[in-house]
Amino acid sequence: MGLFDGKVAIVTGAGRGIGRSHALLLASEGAAVVVNDLGGSSSGDGADATPAQQVVDEIAAKGGRAIANYDSVSSWTGAEAMVQQAVDEFGGLDVLINNAGILRDKMSFNMDEAEWDQVIDVHLKGHFATSRFAASYWRTKSKETGGPVNGKIVNTASESGLYGNAGQANYAAAKAGIASMTIVMARELERIGVRVNAICPVARTRLTETVAGDFMNAKEGEFDKFAPENISAVVCWLASDLAEGVTGQVVKVMGGQVQLIRGWRPVTEATDDKPWTIASIDQAASSTLFAATDKGTPPFMPNVGDN
Repeated sequence: MGLFDGKVAIVTGAGRGIGRSHALLLASEGAAVVVNDLGGSSSGDGADATPAQQVVDEIAAKGGRAIANYDSVSSWTGAEAMVQQAVDEFGGLDVLINNAGILRDKMSFNMDEAEWDQVIDVHLKGHFATSRFAASYWRTKSKETGGPVNGKIVNTASESGLYGNAGQANYAAAKAGIASMTIVMARELERIGVRVNAICPVARTRLTETVAGDFMNAKEGEFDKFAPENISAVVCWLASDLAEGVTGQVVKVMGGQVQLIRGWRPVTEATDDKPWTIASIDQAASSTLFAATDKGTPPFMPNVGDN
């Protein structure tokens, strides 16, 4: 018996890298998988049916069930069709893993409108569009059955969105939005029995090759902590019934390391019993708000991670 026997899963961006690894592991545990991949370049250009179909063939060769989907996650109608394809071909939907992503890195003062829009579209809109139609399907199902549907969404955020990474204003903004959206949707969908979580993966993919260079390459004989396969066990655990009760969480995954990450919180506080003035704020800033912190240093960026 596999952990996902009888379950149906969609994995976006599953033609290569981390998404491919997710799809293979889900299939090996019994899931029927919709392998979504537009087949474009790491910057989002072009399209190619080959990557998604190769993963489908790989799953079928091992006795699993899978179908390819070539819709763009940033397409509203494409996301709807993707969910419908899972229902039509496999009879339902139990798991959605949002993984598809691109990079258009540029310093903020040089970034053009298209570079901003496309990254936001693929990551933030792409995560929401698929989630929206999966949630709509589950809500309808819950109304029909009168009970919880036991659905799961696992999103892909990034440390770049949590800590900031120079040259990635578009990407970081999208990933931070995904982390926040995860919390919101977890609250919205809990009553119909849907859990929503996010990961911040650190792994060697087409995207990280442009950022990390040879840094992520494994040395012979050592544990390959940046292998994409290291991420999938955590993702599949979150997508399984083993993680019952876990929702609205953001988890960093890298090799043998897993961290639970929590968001913005008060660090210092100043109060007054009368309206703030510029002068009183200045006084509070020097005596309380920034007294124990470095005014000019943003949050520490411990690692570079992408999907």
